[in-house]
Amino acid sequence: MTPAQNGAVTNELIYSVLQKMQGDMSEMKFDVRDLKTRMTMVEEHLGSSIIAISGVNSRLDRMSDRVERIERRLELTDHG
Repeated sequence: MTPAQNGAVTNELIYSVLQKMQGDMSEMKFDVRDLKTRMTMVEEHLGSSIIAISGVNSRLDRMSDRVERIERRLELTDHG
């Protein structure tokens, strides 16, 4: 029976566990980098969407002003 089989912790066992942990850490670093890139893309897309919505709101405000002017000229508003 080897020392590892009878429950003893050997340098080889420690080394193999550390190697596996190092591989796992490298994989996690890659995944975190990928997530950061994706998050940046989401933030940029969100920023573009906010700018587009702001433009639409501005156009709606101008249209609302124009409709109010037309209603006043045609005397379509309530004088309540």
